[in-house]
Amino acid sequence: MKEEFLHWLWKYSLYDQENLFDNEKNKILVLDPGEYNRDSGPDFFNARILIAGTVWAGNVEIHTKSSHFDNHGHQNDPAFNNVILHIVSEYDKQVFNAKGEELLTAEISFDSSIYEKYVSLVNNPFIIACQDDISKIDKILVNHWLNSLVIERFQAKSDLILKIFSQTGNDWEETFYRILTRYFGFRVNTEPFEMLAAALPFRIIRKHTDNIFQIEALLFGTAGLLEVRLFKEAISDEYYRSLIKEYAILSAKYSLQPLHGWLWKFARLRPANFPTIRLSQLAAMLSVAGGLFSRVLEAIDVNQIKGLFEVAASHYWDDHFVFGKKSRNIKKNTGSLAGDILLINAVIPMIFVYGQSRDCQNISERALSFLENIGPEDNIITSEWREAGILAESAFYSQALIQLRNEYCKKRKCLNCRIGNKIISQGKKLKDREELLLEP
Repeated sequence: MKEEFLHWLWKYSLYDQENLFDNEKNKILVLDPGEYNRDSGPDFFNARILIAGTVWAGNVEIHTKSSHFDNHGHQNDPAFNNVILHIVSEYDKQVFNAKGEELLTAEISFDSSIYEKYVSLVNNPFIIACQDDISKIDKILVNHWLNSLVIERFQAKSDLILKIFSQTGNDWEETFYRILTRYFGFRVNTEPFEMLAAALPFRIIRKHTDNIFQIEALLFGTAGLLEVRLFKEAISDEYYRSLIKEYAILSAKYSLQPLHGWLWKFARLRPANFPTIRLSQLAAMLSVAGGLFSRVLEAIDVNQIKGLFEVAASHYWDDHFVFGKKSRNIKKNTGSLAGDILLINAVIPMIFVYGQSRDCQNISERALSFLENIGPEDNIITSEWREAGILAESAFYSQALIQLRNEYCKKRKCLNCRIGNKIISQGKKLKDREELLLEP
């Protein structure tokens, strides 16, 4: 048995409260289980219990066996001297704190069907362990939990954003540029795009927003993609040679150091996703006068934002995918799918964090409303949820389901999940949804 299960029983009072006694068979009445502590020290702080007319206030420590108190070295740790109750599944040994005082220890009992349900979930071979039970849970509870998970996911993303914000001297435009560029890699080239943004500050690009060719030269050159050895067919290509000449001037002016061109991945990518095409599209986005992030913040609906990210690569790329090698003529637009990916992963989280940092709740709420007006993502994770009977109605819910799957289901944190919590607490008694009257 895992301690986390006993922690959960204690936190939610799901043990047999009528049969909790101390060493001398005095009944223990729990007035307050205390505050759950996930850091070092006792498991629950500031608990209150009543024994034989006396109210005790202090901490609670929980182990599967009482002997584990000594096994973990707590008997020598003064931090455990204020433990008023030691809860165990099996009492196999007397234990004492650092002052030599015996700990009041009580065995906890509970409905075995609850533990069996817990074990069946954590040992389930499917990533979504509750896929056979989730349809029996009240939809209001599920939706309420998904709403919380979206905020949780954005809070997790905010850590990266705020870290970059600090690194850039609290410059929101520079931060947005780095976040946007990072996600332009679309997983395969995330790292080189991230390195490019660090090597080529936005303050330099901002000086050339009136000349998209110069922005392309800065991006391609600093990316290392103008190295002659990379595209031998491009030696006689006029556009390619012009970029090299322009970058030579600009790199000297700004003391730029290019990345190694071999960092970029082309293999197993659709040609439309080649980094050459994406860099030209990025140049088109960054050429917006007045700053791209400022324009984003001014948008009042999601369609206005989408318009900023629906761009095309420059004309050279209409019949090229790489330098010096012609292909079928086709306009290289970002496409609605790529645009949605950027909005969901970079743009909207940036708006949300900006609102949070400025204590402007209306801006953060607007970001969430934008998410609700974008179609749901279609990927392996949302497919898994569809098989479990859960459909994402918008990107708001697909983001929540990604957070739920990656941070709870995959890590088997069923006890920390409101859905898993409800299913386990029902034990074997879980019936078809129409037979249940569950609280939201």
